[in-house]
Parts: sequence; structure tokens; C-alpha cells
Amino acid sequence: MEEKSWKLETQTLSLTLMSKIESRIGIIKETDKRIFLFLSDFKNFQDLIPADRINNFESSGENCSFSVEGIGHIGLRIIEKDPNKLIKIVSDGKTPIDFQLWIQIKEAEQGDSRMKVIIEPKVNPMMMGMVKNPLKSFVDSLIDQAEKISYDPAV
Repeated sequence: MEEKSWKLETQTLSLTLMSKIESRIGIIKETDKRIFLFLSDFKNFQDLIPADRINNFESSGENCSFSVEGIGHIGLRIIEKDPNKLIKIVSDGKTPIDFQLWIQIKEAEQGDSRMKVIIEPKVNPMMMGMVKNPLKSFVDSLIDQAEKISYDPAV
């Protein structure tokens, strides 16, 4: 009698949900050019994040990293710039969540601009339920800070 053997191979299915989380639209009394120049240099990005939320901030202009209490180490890298309109950022290095982040800027009239932040985490559906509210709070806090800071290069 002939004996047959069967090899059963298993595959892991990874389901990743990419859902955009948008901030409110911020009103910044500044030109789109000045906002863009300021925010497209990560050396200034620290001003957007409330100081009580981060530690160990380091920047090289196009990259930055910092620690967030309760979350861990975060690395960011600018991957695209559309002058005076858009800054596209991705998570960089070993971070708790992979994501893309966009900062959109539009000048409504001279010296009066609008800004919006969008984050797209790459997480499974179960994780999305856990991170959606904290990430919404994060992008809104970036807008809150953007409305408060000075974009004057002399300051």
C-alpha cells in the first residue's frame, strides 16, 4: 500500500486598517510662507508639542525624535514638502505605531492662514479603537499650539 504524506502550511494574515484622523482647522494670523518655513524645520517642531508631554527631544532638521510618557520613543522624518502648502511626515525608526502625518497650510488672505493636521496610523482594527481618541487629541493639540506660537524668525 502506498503511503502519502501531506504537509500543511500555515499563513499568518495581517489585517491593517489605515484610517485618517483629522484635526480641527486652525486659524493662524501669519502668512503661509512663514508657517511653512518654520514647521518644515524639525528644529522648530518642539514648539508644537506641549513641553509637559515630551522628553529627550533631538532634531537634525529633517528628522527628530523624542519620548512621550506612557507611549515611548517616537521618531519622525519629513518625506515631502510642497512649499507653503504641505509637509508630509512619517514615523521613523522603532516607534510604537507606524503612521503618516500631513500638515496642510492654506492662506485665506494676506497674514491669515488655515492649518490642518491629518494622521494616518497603520494599525489593525482592534488597535484603531484604542488609538483613535488619543491621536485625535494629539492632532488637535498640535493645532492649539500652532495657533499660540510665534512664527517671527527674530523670536
